[in-house]
Amino acid sequence: MERGNETLVREFTFLGFSSLAGLQRLLFIAFLPLYLFTLGTNAIIISTIVLDRALHTPMYFFLAVLSCSETCYTFVIVPKMLVDLLAQKKTISFLGCAIQMFTFLFLGCSHSFLLAAMGYDRYVAICNPLRYTELMGHRVCVGLVAVACACGFTIAQIITSLVFHLPFRSSNQLHHYFCDISPVLKVASRHSRLSQLVIFTIGVFVLVIPLLLILVSYVRIISAILKIPSSTSRYKAFSTCASHLIVVTVHYGCASFIYLRPKSSYSSSQDTLISVSYTILTPLFNPMIYSLKNKDFKSALRRVMGQASYPFN
Repeated sequence: MERGNETLVREFTFLGFSSLAGLQRLLFIAFLPLYLFTLGTNAIIISTIVLDRALHTPMYFFLAVLSCSETCYTFVIVPKMLVDLLAQKKTISFLGCAIQMFTFLFLGCSHSFLLAAMGYDRYVAICNPLRYTELMGHRVCVGLVAVACACGFTIAQIITSLVFHLPFRSSNQLHHYFCDISPVLKVASRHSRLSQLVIFTIGVFVLVIPLLLILVSYVRIISAILKIPSSTSRYKAFSTCASHLIVVTVHYGCASFIYLRPKSSYSSSQDTLISVSYTILTPLFNPMIYSLKNKDFKSALRRVMGQASYPFN
């Protein structure tokens, strides 16, 4: 379809790894086992939490949801990226790009709010241990996850609609390996300052508000931990929060660098590198940080494996 001398864009071409043309097969060999390992560890975490009753607590409920979210999150981006590393034509349809952006934003935004819910869970567990079961009942946990998903869905719908209602008539070359906001906006024929401002404001809402809630929770948590007389008890209390703090730092650090920068400092090569870290490396390390170093989880995993080995005992 044409308008004047310009042709409307029907598909986009990914150029994310074009500068590494000679290394793309090596990248495929490196990324594939990492992706399969991530899928495997998340599957182990989810199945262990579901099968072992000792892990039917709010903390592990949130962890199972987080693992499921990360599995879906990587599934939206990584398989297509792996196929493109071996393909000559690295394209995605206009509709496919919109669907990928919506799904990626939905899961990513939900992830941010879910981390805030997990921070609140740690706050209640340490600052109100006697009321923990009452304050973090199953309905409350499910409600927090539902709110996180509803916020993620609404934000993804708004941003995707704003981006893909723009005219795309010039270039269709995305300097990225998936349909992220900045690379797609860059190839739009024109976009208003209002749409940029709305997207930036939503980004602040998604990243800054949950982070502030987490910081407030941890100020109170640290204050409560310092009042514990026993050094052993202090260490145990802090160790239950350390993994969450590490994941929060990595998630919000990478996301803030990409989505809260001024447009003038946009760099496609930097964004590609940072995006690899949070689409491949962060989901790889998160299961190990949260669960595979956790004594309670490892004990539960042994019990589940024992039951699987001796089903009739």
